[in-house]
Amino acid sequence: MSELRRVTTGAPWEETFGYSRAVELPNGLVLVSGCTSVVDGQIAGGGPYEQTVNAFNVAFAALEKLGLGRNDVVRTRLYITHARDVEDVGRAHKELFDAVRPAASLIIVSGFVDPGLVVEVEVEAYRGVSAG
Repeated sequence: MSELRRVTTGAPWEETFGYSRAVELPNGLVLVSGCTSVVDGQIAGGGPYEQTVNAFNVAFAALEKLGLGRNDVVRTRLYITHARDVEDVGRAHKELFDAVRPAASLIIVSGFVDPGLVVEVEVEAYRGVSAG
């Protein structure tokens, strides 16, 4: 691959703010923009565990458009608004990535654009060199 590949999902903020859901670099590194559990304009799942799973599902959908999946994830970043949510968010991450074990960060932030959101995730994946 000699050029960038970009994934868009048609989400209104992509156009409004001028970004792609995911970008694959020529070296096979894929960067997925921050994902929340907003689906069709509504927050899907109210609690931190559910929001984490839904947000990662948004990221996985972007990876799938590039022919990648959960096993290709090498780094995650989780942003949460309350320390009380660490256990629920961590449990969701473990269930999704226990077999993959990406590098990960968990950061507490002051808030998101919609106060109903309690988690946002970023994902980095890598398209490894295939054997043969």
